[in-house]
Amino acid sequence: MSPTTLPAGPEHGHVTFLGAGPGDPGLLTLRAVEALAQADVLVAEHEVLDVVRTHARPGVAVVHAEAGPSSGPLPGTGTPHPTVVDGTSTTAGSPAVRDAAHLVMEAARGGRRVVRAVSGDPGLDTYAAEEMLACVAAGVPFEVVPGIAAAVGVPAYAGVPLRDAQGADVRFIDARTASDRCWTEVGVSDGTVVVSTSLDSVAAAAGELVAAGRKPDTPMTVTVAGTTTRQRTWSATLGTIAQTLKQAKVLPSPEGGRPVIAVVGERSAPAQRDQLAWFESKPLFGWKVLVPRTKEQAASLSDQLRSYGAVPHEVPTIAVEPPRTPQQMERAVKGLVTGRYEWIAFTSVNAVKAVREKFEEYGLDARAFAGIKVAAVGEQTAKALIAFGVKPDLVPSGEQSAAGLLEDWPPYDPVFDPIDRVFLPRADIATETLVAGLIELGWEVDDVTAYRTVRASPPPAETREAIKGGGFDAVLFTSSSTVRNLVGIAGKPHNVTIIACIGPATAKTAEEHGLRVDVMAPEPSVHKLAEALAEFGLRRPGARRRRAT
Repeated sequence: MSPTTLPAGPEHGHVTFLGAGPGDPGLLTLRAVEALAQADVLVAEHEVLDVVRTHARPGVAVVHAEAGPSSGPLPGTGTPHPTVVDGTSTTAGSPAVRDAAHLVMEAARGGRRVVRAVSGDPGLDTYAAEEMLACVAAGVPFEVVPGIAAAVGVPAYAGVPLRDAQGADVRFIDARTASDRCWTEVGVSDGTVVVSTSLDSVAAAAGELVAAGRKPDTPMTVTVAGTTTRQRTWSATLGTIAQTLKQAKVLPSPEGGRPVIAVVGERSAPAQRDQLAWFESKPLFGWKVLVPRTKEQAASLSDQLRSYGAVPHEVPTIAVEPPRTPQQMERAVKGLVTGRYEWIAFTSVNAVKAVREKFEEYGLDARAFAGIKVAAVGEQTAKALIAFGVKPDLVPSGEQSAAGLLEDWPPYDPVFDPIDRVFLPRADIATETLVAGLIELGWEVDDVTAYRTVRASPPPAETREAIKGGGFDAVLFTSSSTVRNLVGIAGKPHNVTIIACIGPATAKTAEEHGLRVDVMAPEPSVHKLAEALAEFGLRRPGARRRRAT
Protein backbone atom coordinates (compact mmCIF):
# COMPACT_ATOMS: atom_id res chain seq x y z
CA MET A 1 0.00 0.00 0.00
CA SER A 2 1.41 3.43 -0.96
CA PRO A 3 1.97 6.26 1.57
CA THR A 4 -0.95 8.22 0.05
CA THR A 5 -3.46 5.44 0.65
CA LEU A 6 -2.32 4.03 4.00
CA PRO A 7 -4.91 5.13 6.58
CA ALA A 8 -4.04 6.58 9.95
CA GLY A 9 -4.18 3.97 12.68
CA PRO A 10 -3.72 3.66 16.42
CA GLU A 11 0.02 2.93 16.11
CA HIS A 12 0.96 5.39 13.40
CA GLY A 13 -0.63 8.58 12.22
CA HIS A 14 -0.46 10.14 8.80
CA VAL A 15 1.41 13.26 7.68
CA THR A 16 0.54 15.45 4.72
CA PHE A 17 3.34 17.74 3.55
CA LEU A 18 1.36 20.58 2.04
CA GLY A 19 2.49 23.46 -0.15
CA ALA A 20 0.74 26.65 0.96
CA GLY A 21 1.85 28.65 -2.07
CA PRO A 22 3.44 32.10 -2.12
CA GLY A 23 0.90 33.93 0.09
CA ASP A 24 -2.51 34.28 -1.55
CA PRO A 25 -4.89 31.84 0.23
CA GLY A 26 -6.82 31.51 -3.04
CA LEU A 27 -3.88 29.64 -4.57
CA LEU A 28 -4.32 26.59 -2.35
CA THR A 29 -5.21 23.50 -4.37
CA LEU A 30 -8.46 21.58 -3.92
CA ARG A 31 -6.48 18.67 -2.47
CA ALA A 32 -4.84 21.05 0.03
CA VAL A 33 -8.23 22.31 1.23
CA GLU A 34 -9.45 18.71 1.57
CA ALA A 35 -6.40 17.67 3.60
CA LEU A 36 -6.73 20.69 5.90
CA ALA A 37 -10.39 19.87 6.57
CA GLN A 38 -9.37 16.36 7.73
CA ALA A 39 -6.36 17.36 9.86
CA ASP A 40 -6.21 16.76 13.61
CA VAL A 41 -2.98 18.74 13.98
CA LEU A 42 -1.64 21.62 11.88
CA VAL A 43 2.11 22.33 12.02
CA ALA A 44 3.42 25.47 10.30
CA GLU A 45 5.42 28.66 10.63
CA HIS A 46 3.49 31.82 11.49
CA GLU A 47 3.20 33.33 8.00
CA VAL A 48 2.02 30.02 6.56
CA LEU A 49 -0.62 29.57 9.28
CA ASP A 50 -2.26 32.80 8.14
CA VAL A 51 -2.85 31.19 4.73
CA VAL A 52 -4.07 27.72 5.72
CA ARG A 53 -5.81 27.93 9.08
CA THR A 54 -9.15 29.19 7.70
CA HIS A 55 -9.59 25.85 5.91
CA ALA A 56 -8.81 23.75 9.00
CA ARG A 57 -11.72 22.20 10.86
CA PRO A 58 -12.84 23.67 14.21
CA GLY A 59 -10.84 22.30 17.13
CA VAL A 60 -7.72 21.47 15.16
CA ALA A 61 -4.55 21.67 17.28
CA VAL A 62 -2.25 24.37 15.88
CA VAL A 63 1.49 24.01 16.47
CA HIS A 64 3.80 26.91 15.65
CA ALA A 65 7.00 25.50 14.20
CA GLU A 66 10.28 27.12 13.31
CA ALA A 67 11.84 25.28 10.41
CA GLY A 68 15.52 24.58 10.63
CA PRO A 69 18.18 21.91 10.52
CA SER A 70 17.83 18.94 12.81
CA SER A 71 19.02 19.77 16.31
CA GLY A 72 19.53 16.17 17.34
CA PRO A 73 18.74 12.52 16.66
CA LEU A 74 15.51 11.57 14.96
CA PRO A 75 12.54 10.51 17.08
CA GLY A 76 13.05 7.33 19.01
CA THR A 77 16.81 7.85 19.53
CA GLY A 78 16.84 9.61 22.88
CA THR A 79 16.00 13.24 22.12
CA PRO A 80 13.10 14.57 24.22
CA HIS A 81 9.93 15.00 22.14
CA PRO A 82 8.04 18.29 21.93
CA THR A 83 4.56 18.25 23.38
CA VAL A 84 1.52 20.03 21.96
CA VAL A 85 -0.16 22.07 24.67
CA ASP A 86 -3.15 24.26 23.79
CA GLY A 87 -1.85 25.03 20.33
CA THR A 88 1.75 25.71 21.41
CA SER A 89 4.80 23.51 21.51
CA THR A 90 7.31 22.81 24.25
CA THR A 91 10.20 20.46 24.73
CA ALA A 92 11.51 19.13 28.03
CA GLY A 93 14.79 20.84 28.81
CA SER A 94 14.52 23.22 25.83
CA PRO A 95 12.97 26.70 25.94
CA ALA A 96 12.39 26.84 22.16
CA VAL A 97 11.75 24.12 19.62
CA ARG A 98 13.45 24.61 16.26
CA ASP A 99 13.20 21.09 14.83
CA ALA A 100 9.92 20.82 12.92
CA ALA A 101 10.62 17.13 12.22
CA HIS A 102 10.30 16.33 15.91
CA LEU A 103 7.11 18.37 16.15
CA VAL A 104 5.58 16.42 13.28
CA MET A 105 6.61 13.05 14.73
CA GLU A 106 5.18 13.85 18.13
CA ALA A 107 1.90 15.06 16.62
CA ALA A 108 1.60 11.94 14.43
CA ARG A 109 1.71 9.61 17.42
CA GLY A 110 -1.57 8.04 18.50
CA GLY A 111 -2.99 7.81 14.98
CA ARG A 112 -3.56 11.54 14.41
CA ARG A 113 -3.63 13.13 10.97
CA VAL A 114 -1.01 15.86 10.70
CA VAL A 115 -0.70 18.55 8.06
CA ARG A 116 2.78 20.02 7.80
CA ALA A 117 2.29 23.22 5.80
CA VAL A 118 5.25 24.95 4.16
CA SER A 119 5.53 28.10 2.10
CA GLY A 120 5.51 27.59 -1.66
CA ASP A 121 6.02 23.95 -2.68
CA PRO A 122 7.34 21.14 -0.41
CA GLY A 123 9.73 20.00 -3.15
CA LEU A 124 11.54 23.34 -2.95
CA ASP A 125 11.44 23.70 0.82
CA THR A 126 14.88 23.59 2.43
CA TYR A 127 14.01 21.15 5.19
CA ALA A 128 10.90 19.26 3.99
CA ALA A 129 12.94 16.32 2.66
CA GLU A 130 14.58 15.89 6.05
CA GLU A 131 11.18 15.81 7.72
CA MET A 132 9.94 13.23 5.21
CA LEU A 133 12.97 11.05 5.98
CA ALA A 134 12.08 11.36 9.66
CA CYS A 135 8.62 9.98 8.81
CA VAL A 136 10.23 7.06 6.97
CA ALA A 137 12.52 6.34 9.92
CA ALA A 138 9.57 6.36 12.32
CA GLY A 139 7.34 4.26 10.06
CA VAL A 140 4.80 7.07 9.64
CA PRO A 141 3.05 7.14 6.24
CA PHE A 142 2.98 10.46 4.44
CA GLU A 143 1.85 12.16 1.25
CA VAL A 144 2.89 15.33 -0.56
CA VAL A 145 0.44 17.96 -1.81
CA PRO A 146 2.31 20.29 -4.17
CA GLY A 147 1.86 24.05 -3.98
CA ILE A 148 2.66 26.97 -6.25
CA ALA A 149 6.31 27.97 -5.85
CA ALA A 150 6.97 31.64 -5.11
CA ALA A 151 9.49 31.79 -7.96
CA VAL A 152 6.65 31.01 -10.40
CA GLY A 153 3.56 32.47 -8.70
CA VAL A 154 4.97 35.87 -7.76
CA PRO A 155 6.12 36.86 -11.29
CA ALA A 156 2.68 35.83 -12.59
CA TYR A 157 1.00 38.20 -10.10
CA ALA A 158 3.52 40.93 -10.92
CA GLY A 159 2.74 40.76 -14.64
CA VAL A 160 6.18 39.43 -15.58
CA PRO A 161 5.98 36.44 -17.98
CA LEU A 162 9.01 34.17 -17.72
CA ARG A 163 8.93 32.83 -21.29
CA ASP A 164 7.91 34.15 -24.71
CA ALA A 165 7.05 32.58 -28.05
CA GLN A 166 10.73 31.86 -28.68
CA GLY A 167 10.83 29.68 -25.58
CA ALA A 168 14.04 31.15 -24.19
CA ASP A 169 15.79 29.51 -21.24
CA VAL A 170 14.59 30.22 -17.66
CA ARG A 171 17.00 29.78 -14.74
CA PHE A 172 16.12 29.81 -11.04
CA ILE A 173 18.60 30.73 -8.33
CA ASP A 174 18.37 31.18 -4.57
CA ALA A 175 20.73 34.03 -3.75
CA ARG A 176 20.84 33.04 -0.10
CA THR A 177 22.58 29.72 -0.83
CA ALA A 178 24.02 30.18 -4.33
CA SER A 179 27.68 29.34 -5.00
CA ASP A 180 30.05 31.23 -7.31
CA ARG A 181 29.49 28.51 -9.91
CA CYS A 182 25.72 29.13 -9.85
CA TRP A 183 26.21 32.85 -10.50
CA THR A 184 28.65 32.14 -13.31
CA GLU A 185 26.22 29.76 -15.03
CA VAL A 186 23.27 32.20 -14.96
CA GLY A 187 25.57 35.08 -15.85
CA VAL A 188 26.67 33.60 -19.17
CA SER A 189 23.08 32.62 -20.06
CA ASP A 190 20.97 35.06 -22.07
CA GLY A 191 17.66 33.69 -20.72
CA THR A 192 15.46 34.90 -17.89
CA VAL A 193 16.81 34.56 -14.36
CA VAL A 194 14.43 34.32 -11.39
CA VAL A 195 16.22 35.17 -8.16
CA SER A 196 14.87 34.36 -4.70
CA THR A 197 16.56 36.73 -2.29
CA SER A 198 15.94 39.07 0.64
CA LEU A 199 15.21 42.77 0.35
CA ASP A 200 18.56 43.71 1.86
CA SER A 201 20.40 41.51 -0.66
CA VAL A 202 18.76 42.61 -3.93
CA ALA A 203 21.59 45.01 -4.83
CA ALA A 204 24.20 42.36 -4.00
CA ALA A 205 22.44 39.82 -6.24
CA ALA A 206 22.36 42.37 -9.09
CA GLY A 207 26.08 42.94 -8.58
CA GLU A 208 26.77 39.19 -8.73
CA LEU A 209 24.96 38.94 -12.07
CA VAL A 210 26.87 41.90 -13.52
CA ALA A 211 30.16 40.43 -12.30
CA ALA A 212 29.18 37.12 -13.93
CA GLY A 213 28.68 38.75 -17.33
CA ARG A 214 25.20 40.29 -17.47
CA LYS A 215 25.03 43.85 -18.84
CA PRO A 216 24.20 46.57 -16.28
CA ASP A 217 21.31 47.79 -18.46
CA THR A 218 19.53 44.40 -18.35
CA PRO A 219 15.92 44.98 -17.15
CA MET A 220 15.09 43.81 -13.63
CA THR A 221 11.86 43.71 -11.59
CA VAL A 222 11.73 43.24 -7.83
CA THR A 223 8.53 42.15 -6.07
CA VAL A 224 7.97 42.09 -2.32
CA ALA A 225 5.02 40.49 -0.49
CA GLY A 226 4.10 38.79 -3.76
CA THR A 227 0.50 37.55 -4.36
CA THR A 228 -0.78 39.42 -1.28
CA THR A 229 -2.58 42.76 -1.16
CA ARG A 230 0.67 44.24 0.17
CA GLN A 231 2.49 43.33 -3.05
CA ARG A 232 4.66 46.00 -4.63
CA THR A 233 6.88 45.75 -7.68
CA TRP A 234 9.70 48.00 -8.87
CA SER A 235 11.15 48.01 -12.38
CA ALA A 236 14.74 49.06 -13.04
CA THR A 237 17.97 47.55 -14.41
CA LEU A 238 20.75 45.58 -12.79
CA GLY A 239 22.75 48.80 -12.59
CA THR A 240 20.00 51.03 -11.20
CA ILE A 241 17.95 48.78 -8.91
CA ALA A 242 19.85 49.80 -5.77
CA GLN A 243 19.15 53.49 -6.42
CA THR A 244 15.51 52.78 -7.36
CA LEU A 245 14.82 51.00 -4.07
CA LYS A 246 16.65 53.70 -2.13
CA GLN A 247 14.61 56.49 -3.73
CA ALA A 248 11.40 54.55 -3.06
CA LYS A 249 12.41 54.28 0.62
CA VAL A 250 11.48 50.61 0.60
CA LEU A 251 11.19 49.15 4.09
CA PRO A 252 11.91 45.51 4.98
CA SER A 253 9.17 43.17 3.76
CA PRO A 254 6.38 42.51 6.32
CA GLU A 255 6.20 38.96 4.99
CA GLY A 256 9.02 37.81 7.24
CA GLY A 257 10.38 34.55 5.89
CA ARG A 258 8.82 34.87 2.44
CA PRO A 259 11.44 35.65 -0.22
CA VAL A 260 11.68 38.69 -2.42
CA ILE A 261 11.44 37.62 -6.06
CA ALA A 262 13.54 39.38 -8.70
CA VAL A 263 13.23 38.67 -12.44
CA VAL A 264 16.12 39.57 -14.71
CA GLY A 265 15.88 39.61 -18.51
CA GLU A 266 14.16 41.29 -21.43
CA ARG A 267 10.75 39.92 -20.40
CA SER A 268 10.78 42.04 -17.27
CA ALA A 269 10.96 45.29 -19.26
CA PRO A 270 8.86 48.03 -17.58
CA ALA A 271 6.80 48.72 -20.71
CA GLN A 272 5.62 45.13 -20.86
CA ARG A 273 4.86 44.96 -17.13
CA ASP A 274 2.74 48.11 -17.36
CA GLN A 275 0.42 46.23 -19.71
CA LEU A 276 0.41 42.92 -17.83
CA ALA A 277 0.31 43.98 -14.15
CA TRP A 278 -3.25 42.68 -13.66
CA PHE A 279 -3.05 42.15 -9.90
CA GLU A 280 -1.71 45.54 -8.85
CA SER A 281 -4.18 47.18 -11.27
CA LYS A 282 -7.26 46.02 -9.35
CA PRO A 283 -9.55 48.98 -8.54
CA LEU A 284 -8.98 48.91 -4.77
CA PHE A 285 -5.54 47.29 -4.72
CA GLY A 286 -3.90 47.86 -1.36
CA TRP A 287 -6.75 49.97 0.03
CA LYS A 288 -7.33 49.47 3.74
CA VAL A 289 -11.12 49.46 4.05
CA LEU A 290 -12.88 49.70 7.41
CA VAL A 291 -16.03 47.58 7.62
CA PRO A 292 -18.04 48.47 10.76
CA ARG A 293 -19.66 45.04 11.09
CA THR A 294 -18.98 41.82 12.94
CA LYS A 295 -16.83 39.20 11.24
CA GLU A 296 -19.91 37.01 10.69
CA GLN A 297 -21.92 39.84 9.14
CA ALA A 298 -19.01 41.06 7.03
CA ALA A 299 -17.83 37.70 5.64
CA SER A 300 -19.21 37.95 2.11
CA LEU A 301 -18.63 41.71 1.95
CA SER A 302 -15.00 41.30 2.97
CA ASP A 303 -14.53 38.55 0.37
CA GLN A 304 -15.91 40.90 -2.28
CA LEU A 305 -13.56 43.69 -1.19
CA ARG A 306 -10.60 41.29 -1.37
CA SER A 307 -11.59 40.40 -4.95
CA TYR A 308 -11.08 44.10 -5.75
CA GLY A 309 -7.63 44.00 -4.12
CA ALA A 310 -8.63 45.69 -0.85
CA VAL A 311 -7.58 44.76 2.69
CA PRO A 312 -10.82 44.73 4.76
CA HIS A 313 -10.71 45.33 8.50
CA GLU A 314 -13.89 44.41 10.41
CA VAL A 315 -14.79 46.45 13.50
CA PRO A 316 -18.06 45.51 15.27
CA THR A 317 -20.08 48.58 16.21
CA ILE A 318 -23.16 46.74 17.46
CA ALA A 319 -23.43 43.86 19.90
CA VAL A 320 -26.54 41.67 19.95
CA GLU A 321 -28.02 40.57 23.27
CA PRO A 322 -31.17 38.60 24.26
CA PRO A 323 -34.32 40.59 25.05
CA ARG A 324 -34.80 41.68 28.65
CA THR A 325 -38.19 39.89 28.77
CA PRO A 326 -37.85 36.60 26.82
CA GLN A 327 -41.39 35.47 27.65
CA GLN A 328 -42.87 37.45 24.74
CA MET A 329 -40.55 35.69 22.28
CA GLU A 330 -41.31 32.30 23.82
CA ARG A 331 -45.08 32.81 23.46
CA ALA A 332 -44.67 33.90 19.83
CA VAL A 333 -42.61 30.82 18.90
CA LYS A 334 -45.18 28.54 20.52
CA GLY A 335 -47.91 30.39 18.62
CA LEU A 336 -46.01 29.84 15.39
CA VAL A 337 -46.04 26.09 16.00
CA THR A 338 -49.74 26.00 16.98
CA GLY A 339 -50.95 27.87 13.88
CA ARG A 340 -51.46 31.36 15.27
CA TYR A 341 -49.81 33.11 12.30
CA GLU A 342 -50.33 33.37 8.54
CA TRP A 343 -47.01 35.17 8.01
CA ILE A 344 -43.64 35.66 9.70
CA ALA A 345 -41.45 38.56 8.52
CA PHE A 346 -37.69 38.69 9.01
CA THR A 347 -36.01 42.06 8.57
CA SER A 348 -32.44 41.08 9.52
CA VAL A 349 -30.01 38.20 9.87
CA ASN A 350 -30.09 38.71 13.64
CA ALA A 351 -33.86 38.11 13.66
CA VAL A 352 -33.33 34.81 11.83
CA LYS A 353 -30.62 33.87 14.31
CA ALA A 354 -32.81 34.73 17.31
CA VAL A 355 -35.72 32.58 16.07
CA ARG A 356 -33.40 29.75 15.09
CA GLU A 357 -31.79 29.71 18.54
CA LYS A 358 -35.24 29.62 20.18
CA PHE A 359 -36.23 26.74 17.86
CA GLU A 360 -33.12 24.78 18.85
CA GLU A 361 -33.90 25.44 22.51
CA TYR A 362 -37.29 23.75 22.02
CA GLY A 363 -35.93 20.96 19.80
CA LEU A 364 -37.61 22.36 16.68
CA ASP A 365 -36.30 22.71 13.13
CA ALA A 366 -37.33 24.28 9.81
CA ARG A 367 -40.29 21.89 9.51
CA ALA A 368 -42.13 24.05 12.05
CA PHE A 369 -42.54 26.67 9.29
CA ALA A 370 -44.82 24.32 7.29
CA GLY A 371 -47.99 26.15 6.22
CA ILE A 372 -46.61 29.58 7.20
CA LYS A 373 -45.66 32.22 4.63
CA VAL A 374 -42.20 33.70 5.17
CA ALA A 375 -41.03 37.18 4.15
CA ALA A 376 -37.44 38.46 4.22
CA VAL A 377 -35.82 41.86 3.72
CA GLY A 378 -32.37 41.79 2.13
CA GLU A 379 -30.16 39.29 0.37
CA GLN A 380 -28.26 38.29 3.51
CA THR A 381 -31.48 37.71 5.48
CA ALA A 382 -32.78 35.46 2.71
CA LYS A 383 -29.49 33.52 2.66
CA ALA A 384 -29.67 33.04 6.44
CA LEU A 385 -33.17 31.61 6.08
CA ILE A 386 -32.11 29.27 3.27
CA ALA A 387 -29.20 28.08 5.44
CA PHE A 388 -31.82 27.34 8.11
CA GLY A 389 -33.76 25.29 5.56
CA VAL A 390 -36.49 27.86 4.85
CA LYS A 391 -37.08 29.40 1.41
CA PRO A 392 -38.70 32.87 1.67
CA ASP A 393 -42.08 33.28 -0.05
CA LEU A 394 -41.69 37.06 -0.33
CA VAL A 395 -38.62 39.22 -0.87
CA PRO A 396 -38.97 42.90 -1.91
CA SER A 397 -38.73 43.28 -5.68
CA GLY A 398 -37.40 46.80 -5.32
CA GLU A 399 -35.84 48.59 -2.38
CA GLN A 400 -34.56 46.13 0.23
CA SER A 401 -36.17 47.79 3.24
CA ALA A 402 -39.35 47.73 5.31
CA ALA A 403 -40.88 50.19 2.84
CA GLY A 404 -39.88 47.97 -0.07
CA LEU A 405 -41.44 44.94 1.62
CA LEU A 406 -44.72 46.83 2.16
CA GLU A 407 -44.81 47.68 -1.55
CA ASP A 408 -45.11 43.95 -2.35
CA TRP A 409 -47.04 42.75 0.73
CA PRO A 410 -50.61 41.64 -0.14
CA PRO A 411 -53.54 43.16 1.77
CA TYR A 412 -55.45 40.90 4.13
CA ASP A 413 -58.21 39.04 2.35
CA PRO A 414 -60.62 37.08 4.62
CA VAL A 415 -61.51 34.80 1.72
CA PHE A 416 -57.97 33.66 0.92
CA ASP A 417 -56.28 34.24 4.29
CA PRO A 418 -57.68 31.97 7.02
CA ILE A 419 -55.53 33.72 9.64
CA ASP A 420 -55.03 37.49 9.85
CA ARG A 421 -51.95 37.63 12.08
CA VAL A 422 -48.25 38.34 11.33
CA PHE A 423 -45.31 37.46 13.59
CA LEU A 424 -42.62 40.17 13.38
CA PRO A 425 -39.44 39.32 15.36
CA ARG A 426 -37.17 42.36 15.37
CA ALA A 427 -34.67 44.48 17.24
CA ASP A 428 -35.63 46.63 20.17
CA ILE A 429 -34.66 49.80 18.28
CA ALA A 430 -36.41 48.98 14.98
CA THR A 431 -38.71 51.61 13.49
CA GLU A 432 -42.50 51.27 13.42
CA THR A 433 -42.72 51.60 9.62
CA LEU A 434 -43.42 47.93 8.91
CA VAL A 435 -45.89 47.51 11.78
CA ALA A 436 -47.91 50.55 10.75
CA GLY A 437 -47.93 49.52 7.11
CA LEU A 438 -49.11 45.98 7.83
CA ILE A 439 -51.94 47.24 10.06
CA GLU A 440 -52.98 49.60 7.26
CA LEU A 441 -53.15 46.57 4.94
CA GLY A 442 -55.58 44.90 7.33
CA TRP A 443 -53.22 42.58 9.23
CA GLU A 444 -52.88 42.07 12.97
CA VAL A 445 -49.22 42.20 14.03
CA ASP A 446 -47.45 40.56 16.96
CA ASP A 447 -44.51 42.97 17.17
CA VAL A 448 -41.98 41.01 19.25
CA THR A 449 -38.56 42.08 20.50
CA ALA A 450 -36.40 39.13 19.47
CA TYR A 451 -33.05 40.71 20.37
CA ARG A 452 -31.51 43.90 21.68
CA THR A 453 -28.80 45.89 19.94
CA VAL A 454 -26.27 47.67 22.10
CA ARG A 455 -23.18 49.64 21.25
CA ALA A 456 -20.13 47.39 20.96
CA SER A 457 -17.00 47.82 23.03
CA PRO A 458 -14.35 50.18 21.61
CA PRO A 459 -11.83 48.56 19.24
CA PRO A 460 -8.14 48.34 20.23
CA ALA A 461 -6.24 51.63 20.62
CA GLU A 462 -4.24 50.93 17.45
CA THR A 463 -7.45 50.69 15.41
CA ARG A 464 -8.90 53.85 16.99
CA GLU A 465 -5.74 55.78 16.14
CA ALA A 466 -5.84 54.48 12.55
CA ILE A 467 -9.46 55.62 12.18
CA LYS A 468 -8.81 59.11 13.50
CA GLY A 469 -5.35 59.46 11.95
CA GLY A 470 -6.15 58.51 8.36
CA GLY A 471 -4.86 54.95 8.54
CA PHE A 472 -7.83 53.68 6.51
CA ASP A 473 -8.37 54.53 2.87
CA ALA A 474 -12.13 54.07 3.04
CA VAL A 475 -14.96 53.17 5.40
CA LEU A 476 -18.23 51.48 4.41
CA PHE A 477 -21.29 52.57 6.38
CA THR A 478 -24.21 50.14 5.99
CA SER A 479 -26.72 51.92 8.27
CA SER A 480 -27.18 55.08 10.29
CA SER A 481 -26.46 53.15 13.47
CA THR A 482 -23.04 52.09 12.17
CA VAL A 483 -22.19 55.78 11.68
CA ARG A 484 -23.33 56.80 15.16
CA ASN A 485 -21.77 53.83 16.90
CA LEU A 486 -18.42 53.96 15.10
CA VAL A 487 -18.02 57.65 15.92
CA GLY A 488 -19.11 56.90 19.49
CA ILE A 489 -16.69 54.03 20.17
CA ALA A 490 -13.72 54.98 17.98
CA GLY A 491 -13.98 58.62 16.91
CA LYS A 492 -14.63 60.33 13.60
CA PRO A 493 -12.75 59.04 10.53
CA HIS A 494 -10.03 61.38 9.23
CA ASN A 495 -11.09 63.76 6.44
CA VAL A 496 -8.77 62.01 3.94
CA THR A 497 -10.74 58.76 4.36
CA ILE A 498 -13.23 57.96 1.59
CA ILE A 499 -16.73 57.70 3.07
CA ALA A 500 -19.12 55.27 1.34
CA CYS A 501 -22.76 54.97 2.41
CA ILE A 502 -25.44 52.40 1.59
CA GLY A 503 -28.26 54.93 1.08
CA PRO A 504 -29.56 58.48 1.57
CA ALA A 505 -30.58 58.02 5.22
CA THR A 506 -27.14 56.71 6.13
CA ALA A 507 -25.48 59.49 4.14
CA LYS A 508 -27.55 62.09 5.97
CA THR A 509 -26.46 60.69 9.33
CA ALA A 510 -22.82 60.73 8.18
CA GLU A 511 -23.10 64.37 7.14
CA GLU A 512 -24.73 65.24 10.47
CA HIS A 513 -21.59 63.87 12.10
CA GLY A 514 -19.39 66.12 9.98
CA LEU A 515 -18.35 63.51 7.40
CA ARG A 516 -18.04 64.16 3.68
CA VAL A 517 -19.85 61.43 1.71
CA ASP A 518 -17.86 60.42 -1.38
CA VAL A 519 -19.66 57.26 -2.53
CA MET A 520 -23.32 56.24 -2.50
CA ALA A 521 -24.63 52.78 -3.39
CA PRO A 522 -27.08 52.84 -6.35
CA GLU A 523 -29.41 50.62 -4.30
CA PRO A 524 -29.43 49.60 -0.59
CA SER A 525 -27.26 46.51 -0.83
CA VAL A 526 -23.89 45.93 0.83
CA HIS A 527 -22.59 44.31 -2.37
CA LYS A 528 -23.73 47.26 -4.48
CA LEU A 529 -21.97 49.49 -1.97
CA ALA A 530 -18.71 47.59 -2.46
CA GLU A 531 -19.18 47.76 -6.24
CA ALA A 532 -19.70 51.53 -6.01
CA LEU A 533 -16.47 51.92 -4.04
CA ALA A 534 -14.61 49.84 -6.63
CA GLU A 535 -15.99 52.03 -9.43
CA PHE A 536 -14.88 55.09 -7.47
CA GLY A 537 -11.40 53.58 -7.22
CA LEU A 538 -11.29 53.04 -11.00
CA ARG A 539 -12.39 56.61 -11.71
CA ARG A 540 -10.04 58.17 -9.16
CA PRO A 541 -6.97 55.94 -8.78
CA GLY A 542 -5.13 58.79 -7.06
CA ALA A 543 -7.67 59.00 -4.24
CA ARG A 544 -5.70 56.48 -2.18
CA ARG A 545 -2.45 57.41 -0.50
CA ARG A 546 0.03 54.81 -1.67
CA ARG A 547 2.02 53.31 1.20
CA ALA A 548 5.53 51.94 1.13
CA THR A 549 5.58 48.24 1.88
